[in-house]
Amino acid sequence: MEVLAKTKYLSISPQKLRLVCDQVRGLGAEQAKVVLQFMPQKGAYFVKKTLESAIANATNNHDLNPDGLYVAQIFADEGARLKRYKAGARGRYKPRVKRTSHLTIILAEREG
Repeated sequence: MEVLAKTKYLSISPQKLRLVCDQVRGLGAEQAKVVLQFMPQKGAYFVKKTLESAIANATNNHDLNPDGLYVAQIFADEGARLKRYKAGARGRYKPRVKRTSHLTIILAEREG
């Protein structure tokens, strides 16, 4: 059985979030939490919170044992872009694009 958890509109670019996602893909759920706890990246906090939500969904909604779960799929998609500007020299317009992300984690039970 697969369990899903999503977090939308995270204030981090998907490119930076994917670097963290690649580190925990395929790991056991509890092992992934430990790895994320000691990563220095900002995205590790977001991935850890979403992973904890997925584990809670599996435990409370589907009565699954958290020890038998692993990260089957994890991916970060691009969310809405916040378009802002900063005034430049000589009255110019300097655009700033603040990117957001949608994070999806799918946990599954190990066979056997």
